[in-house]
Amino acid sequence: MTYSVAVSGASGYAGGEILRLLADHPDIEIRTVTAHSNAGQPLIDHQPHLRSLAHLTLQDTTPEILAGHDIVFLALPHGQSGQYTDALGDTPLVIDAGADHRLTSADAWDAFYGGTFHEPWTYGVPELPVAGAKQREHLRGATRIAAPGCNASTVSLSLAPGVAAGVIDPGDIVSVLAVGPSGAGKSLKPNLLASEILGSANPYAVGGTHRHIPEIRQALAAASPSTGSGTQASSGPGTETASGSGTQASSGSETQRIGISFTPVLVPMSRGILATSSAPIVEGATDAQIRAAWQDAYADETFVHVLPEGRFPRTADVIGANTALIGLAIDRAANRVTVLAAVDNLVKGTAGAAIQSMNIALGLPETRALSVNGVAP
Repeated sequence: MTYSVAVSGASGYAGGEILRLLADHPDIEIRTVTAHSNAGQPLIDHQPHLRSLAHLTLQDTTPEILAGHDIVFLALPHGQSGQYTDALGDTPLVIDAGADHRLTSADAWDAFYGGTFHEPWTYGVPELPVAGAKQREHLRGATRIAAPGCNASTVSLSLAPGVAAGVIDPGDIVSVLAVGPSGAGKSLKPNLLASEILGSANPYAVGGTHRHIPEIRQALAAASPSTGSGTQASSGPGTETASGSGTQASSGSETQRIGISFTPVLVPMSRGILATSSAPIVEGATDAQIRAAWQDAYADETFVHVLPEGRFPRTADVIGANTALIGLAIDRAANRVTVLAAVDNLVKGTAGAAIQSMNIALGLPETRALSVNGVAP
C-alpha cells in the first residue's frame, strides 16, 4: 500500500528533513507541501538539496489543503499545530513535530509555553524505556503521534535506563548540551547569525527556563518502576486516552521526583547535539549493575548504541543518521554516573524519530527509509 502524505512547514529545517527521509520511503507518496510566507513558491527554491522533489510547489497551510491525505506531518513553530490538528479529525495519521501535543500537564504547558493547551498524543521515541516496556509498544496502531523535542529525547534516552533500573537518583540530574543552531529553525534571529556564532559558544535558556525541561521530566517519570505500566498519554481518533486501558500518563508525584538542571549551549556546528548528563548513584548499586542497566536497555535496538567502556561519542559520527550513540562513565569519586549522548538533532532528534514512529504505527518495518550510517568527514 502507498500512503499519501502532506508536510506542513516544508520550507523549514524540520520539514525539509522529513521530506528528505520520506523521499526514499517506498511506501510513501509525497503529494502536498505547505508553508506560510513562502506559499506559492517552488519547494526547490527553499530546499535546493531535495532534487527529486523539484516538481512540488509550496501551498498555503490550511486545514482544507492538509485534509484528504493518509498522513499529515506538521513541522510548525510551537503553539501553531493545534489549530490544524483540531480540524484534521478524519485524517488517519497525524504526526506533530512541534510541542503542542507532547505534554500531559496543562500546568507545565502554561509555565513553559503558554497559550492553548492541547491534548497529549502518543510520544514518538520508540526506544524510550518505560516501566516494564518500551514506548514503541504504545506506538503500534497509534493515529496521533507527538514527535519529541530534540534536546529532550537526547537527555531522556541518556538517563531513562538508569531510572528504570533504579541505579541512579533522578532527583539531582545535571545536563549540559552542546547544540547546533538548526534546532532553532530557519527564522532570522540576530543571535543565530554566523557572525554571532562562529568562534563562540553561547549559553541560552539558562536557569531552568528551557522549554524541553517538562518533557524530560515527564519521560523520566514514565521510566520509573513505580509509575506502573504506562507512559505518556496517547489520544486522538482510534486511540485510548490517559484514563483508558491503553497507556497511562506518568503521575504528578513521579514527575515531581525528577529534578534537573538543564543548560544548553549553542556551538558553531549546523547540526548535532552532544548531551553530557550526570546523576547520583543509588546506594548499593555496583558498577556491573550500572553498566548492565544501559546495555540491557538498548542491546536489541537498531538506532541506539551503547559504546564500549572508555569510548565516548562525537556528533560527527551521527550526522545524517537516525542513530543515538551513548557513552557511560562511572565516577566513584563524585558518586555519579555521567552519560554522553550524540545525535543529529534534525534526524534522530526530530524527523527520523517521527518517521520511525510512523513506521511502527503503520505496521511497516521500523527501519524503513532510515539509516544507522552517518556522513563523514
